[in-house]
Amino acid sequence: MELTEPTVWSTDRLELGEGLRWVDDRLILVDLLAGRLLETDGDAPAELREVRRLDVPLGAVAPVAGRPGDWLAAAGTGLTVLPATGDPRPVADLVADAPVPTRMNDAVADPHGHFWAGSMTYAMTPGGGTLFRLTPGAAPVPAVTGLTIPNGPAFDATGTTMYLADTPHGEIDRFIVDPATGALSGREPFLRLPSGDGGPDGMTVDAAGHLWIALWGGSAVRRYRPDGTLEQEIRLPAKQPAGICLGGPDLRRLFIGTARVGLDTPGREDGALLAVDVPVPGLPAARAAAPVA
Repeated sequence: MELTEPTVWSTDRLELGEGLRWVDDRLILVDLLAGRLLETDGDAPAELREVRRLDVPLGAVAPVAGRPGDWLAAAGTGLTVLPATGDPRPVADLVADAPVPTRMNDAVADPHGHFWAGSMTYAMTPGGGTLFRLTPGAAPVPAVTGLTIPNGPAFDATGTTMYLADTPHGEIDRFIVDPATGALSGREPFLRLPSGDGGPDGMTVDAAGHLWIALWGGSAVRRYRPDGTLEQEIRLPAKQPAGICLGGPDLRRLFIGTARVGLDTPGREDGALLAVDVPVPGLPAARAAAPVA
């Protein structure tokens, strides 16, 4: 099955489809505000299967290295392990003491096992968001502060380049990453988008080092070259694309999670999971190092 146009991949409609990852030959994603961890196959459209349901928002997960079936999650106000069996195991509470109500948002592991998780206030307070880093064997630390709604980050194949979006400002910055410590340096503007284009939300880097971006409110995903120039745009039948990843058997199927939240009159495909095939494959999903219990 070759998908030349964006195709609805499930009859489900999500409130906020985020955190897409291709892990162990299946697509993993979350319905963020509903606290649902979901999965589906990449060969043909099918209903989404619920893996876990939490009573707090679930921003995103990464598979835990060496622990099949375990996930490290940005959930509620901190980080939690979702084991293959049994109850969630809290790792760290990061934002419970914030001056205004705050929750975790997008998160991902990098190729060296660090886990990166963003926070945002429910009121989307300017500067109220932070990107945290969990380094193997250490406590989580704030890596980038003064953000509003951090999304991503996304890493290149070597794990030494990181892209980080601040969605409402239309900004994506690029950083150099120390692979051993996760320390960031060399921050520079990569992309600045006008508000009419939509806000940069979920992101992923492909095997050619190009950056794919979901444009929240822009009904599109775009692929940018490493020099920041636009290479491709795919228009979508949903207004709020939120999360993306490259998966399928050859990693050439671009999956796109979309959202219905905040829309007064959602369209038929708003909240749908979409898929379209692209020429350049993605990168294997990175696994988070097991946190210290």
